[in-house]
Amino acid sequence: MRELVYHVAVTLDGFIAGPDGDTSAFPVDGDDVTALLREYPDTIPTHVQRAAGIEADRSRYDTIIMGWRTYTPALTAGIASPYAHLRQIVASRQERPLPPDIERTADPVATVRTLKAEQGSGIYLAGGGELAAALVDEVDRLLLKVHPFLLGAGVGMFGGAGTEGAAPGPRRFRPVRRREFDSGVVFAEYVRA
Repeated sequence: MRELVYHVAVTLDGFIAGPDGDTSAFPVDGDDVTALLREYPDTIPTHVQRAAGIEADRSRYDTIIMGWRTYTPALTAGIASPYAHLRQIVASRQERPLPPDIERTADPVATVRTLKAEQGSGIYLAGGGELAAALVDEVDRLLLKVHPFLLGAGVGMFGGAGTEGAAPGPRRFRPVRRREFDSGVVFAEYVRA
């Protein structure tokens, strides 16, 4: 069965973006970025892959699911299909105009359950916090890029956890891998216990 992997950059205090969704505090250089480009090219937007001279092989992920606010910055920059190398799904309760190669779902839980039953590689949950909260009980693996700073406020990794019909209570994960980089970033990987 395919896994839903929440692969996300996060601060020490658990934020994936600033209060207005701003991600500019997260550096885009350093030895951790080199490792990300080499080991996780499927997570890199298609236009960035081209600029960096890399090509995703879809071995880790062949599908991405993201919330509307995660998709919007690309759209604002004139990039209608940011992950053209993957099957792209945008979770939005509202009907919105999308390019033909991007699917919309108003029910991300049902969509993820259907995806998990299909053949393929992993399903990349790119965010944001509200979508992750809605999918908290479907997340099989966490791949966290923990950055050594605090934001103090912003979009929580599971912003609104316990909403969207998810049952309250702890969700246990066990650590399976941890790597530290000279940049201070730690890649921490967990699987559902």
